[in-house]
Amino acid sequence: MAHVYQPAMLIELLKSIGSSTVSDIAKALLAHDQSQIEYYEQITKNMVGRVLTDNNGITRKLKNGYRVVGYEIPDFDQLTHSEVLALIALCESKLADYVANRGDRIWSHRRKSAGYVSGTLRYEVLSRAKFRCELCGVMNADKALEVDHIVPRNHGGTDDISNFQALCYSCNAMKRDRDDTDFRGIAASYNDRELGCPFCEADHTRIIAENALCYAVEDGFPVTPHHALIIPKRHVSGFFDLYQPELNSIHALLAQLKQRIENSDNMVRGFNVGVNSGDAAGQTIFHCHVHLIPRRKGDIDNPRGGVRGVIPEKQNYAP
Repeated sequence: MAHVYQPAMLIELLKSIGSSTVSDIAKALLAHDQSQIEYYEQITKNMVGRVLTDNNGITRKLKNGYRVVGYEIPDFDQLTHSEVLALIALCESKLADYVANRGDRIWSHRRKSAGYVSGTLRYEVLSRAKFRCELCGVMNADKALEVDHIVPRNHGGTDDISNFQALCYSCNAMKRDRDDTDFRGIAASYNDRELGCPFCEADHTRIIAENALCYAVEDGFPVTPHHALIIPKRHVSGFFDLYQPELNSIHALLAQLKQRIENSDNMVRGFNVGVNSGDAAGQTIFHCHVHLIPRRKGDIDNPRGGVRGVIPEKQNYAP
């Protein structure tokens, strides 16, 4: 965005006789940010415009905008200049009163949930999502993507990459308005452990890789050498009960281990990646875990427990 922001900043400085405040420069940059304009277009159509038109009858929807006309005031063409100024002053007074009463609380939810996201982290999140919205699937080229905290910071969410997702501005706006999940409970549940669970009580010396939400060990009964298990730290029984940040973390460890295995063993030609979820599916330890099984040429010729069937699991895990 340097090709946009730098000229926009210089224009603002030149218009201001050589110097300007950070706030005024920021407003000038915002005026050139099409993604923000599109975001507030959605707010206008789906929220404020709808309320003023459908609920209050003060505005009327036009093809590409709105017009002042309603039951409580005459059509705009019938207003005198002094009446227009009086109505503007009344709106400004209401706005000033609201800001005076609420202060920073008006925008605090956005500041706490958004936070600063570096360019490097933003690229990693968008790259992981293949530059598509992770909710509706739209491409970044068609609609601007935003990097969103899955669990907001003011509900205990972290700035770890596993807690970020790529959303288009439309899906992000809908998520903010409609999500009524008790995020405080989700944040606390990451610490859930179960006494006697071999994965909750794993020998830490066996861990070969880990991140904030999951860890990996080599399977105690490997199908092939370097057969690994990726295990969420939270005690969760099935794959379909995982939270999105845990899925992100598992995906990151799978990619990390795949690269490590390929670097150390040039005979590896492929991988089985799979989950047995539920007793009928062959799951024997009811703490979710994902298998990463390297396959070499001989394995490919005669695979044991490949993608066509149940990934073999022993009744007992040797912690």
